[in-house]
Amino acid sequence: MSDRLYAESGVSWAAIGWGPAFALVGALAELATGGPVHGVGWLLVGLALGVITMPWVYARRRFLSLEVTTEQLRQGREKVPAAQIADVTDVGPPVGARVLGGGWSVPRKYDSLPVELADGTVVLAWAKDVEALQDALERLVRATPREA
Repeated sequence: MSDRLYAESGVSWAAIGWGPAFALVGALAELATGGPVHGVGWLLVGLALGVITMPWVYARRRFLSLEVTTEQLRQGREKVPAAQIADVTDVGPPVGARVLGGGWSVPRKYDSLPVELADGTVVLAWAKDVEALQDALERLVRATPREA
């Protein structure tokens, strides 16, 4: 069994509730202003906003989540076994380094972390809290036995 060293979910499932919450605020605003309250309309708006948010949440949780365990680094859909990670300190990112997770570039609002693999290639890992990711990967590199 592998222990989790660090994880980011991409987004919380609670984001699905944002639309219905805004619809509730709209209904309460109608109630507070003394005008007619369109309860069915606000219910439909809240339901529609919740439904259209579901694919967005699912996609962010699938493609923008990351996890570092004692066995691997997972970035989106891509998994890198711990034995393949050689170093995360003092690694310079070469121009055109491959981004982990299958994207063309590091996702917006995420910072990159160059990671040297056992074969000498450098790839870019990414996280919102790149210092925590680096700390977790350093612990992983120290704890993983290397083949001679």
